[in-house]
Amino acid sequence: MTIQWYPGHMHKAGKEIKQVLTQVDLVIEVLDARIPFSSQNPMLAKLRGDKPCIKVLNKSDLADPNNIAIWQSYLEQQESVKTLVVAKDQPDKAKQIVELCRKLVGAEHSPDRLVHALIMGIPNVGKSTLINALAGRVIAKTGNEPAVTKHQQRIAIGKNVVLLDTPGMLWPNLENQPSAYRLAATGAIKDTAISHDDIAWYLLDYLAKTYPNLLQSRFHLVDLSLNGQELLESIGRKRGCIVSGGRVDHDKTAKIVLNELRSGGLGRVSLETPDMMQQELVQVAINRQIKADKKRGLPPKSSSNNSSTTC
Repeated sequence: MTIQWYPGHMHKAGKEIKQVLTQVDLVIEVLDARIPFSSQNPMLAKLRGDKPCIKVLNKSDLADPNNIAIWQSYLEQQESVKTLVVAKDQPDKAKQIVELCRKLVGAEHSPDRLVHALIMGIPNVGKSTLINALAGRVIAKTGNEPAVTKHQQRIAIGKNVVLLDTPGMLWPNLENQPSAYRLAATGAIKDTAISHDDIAWYLLDYLAKTYPNLLQSRFHLVDLSLNGQELLESIGRKRGCIVSGGRVDHDKTAKIVLNELRSGGLGRVSLETPDMMQQELVQVAINRQIKADKKRGLPPKSSSNNSSTTC
């Protein structure tokens, strides 16, 4: 299954962001700490130029703490980028963003200077919840599904810092399909746009290899050598997701598996590492070249050096 999801309001938001970037001092990009790379907007690095950027690793209470530290080190290798790790139950830590904004633009000793920051993030990354924590009151509508924020708004968060909020935005072409699967698994892509069992198969394959103990403990599985489809079948039987004829309801079971991930029931899980992403980006470049060659009518090259990488 190829995953793409780009509602009309996201196209409009993309055009607005290009215009707004000329008016702001810095950018705050809210990321999902479980998928820090996949939840980055690849357009942002090109658009922001040399403007400072705070990458907020949100939902850190759901992510593997060891992996969070690795991602912070990786992300801060980028020019003018600082990271901050926050979680839903850490409103005081979130407020460090205000001081960091002023520091990054050299205004920490100029309290009267007004600082404008663009805050952005993919759907369902927790941006609205973070904004409410910064403002100290309910400003932004929150929800456990993507595409809640639909319009741009300006929000004062204290100490002469003003946020320009934008709708949660994906990008038109999800070239790296493993990333698209991770986005779907964490809820960044609306559930009506995906096949639940397909996403659950991918997730279970990954968890069996990377977090076997968590998977075994949560679902009381015996044989983790099974593939994702077989694991889903086993979980369905253990959870009583049976329909007429004794068959497992794969869709219902898949929703249970995805909910366990999204709610933290599985434990603290990270779905990607910097090394994984480097391998996947190599494959994206290969696929892009193959597509370009095909469009130009060139014969396919030998696949001996084009072996695909898996995660």
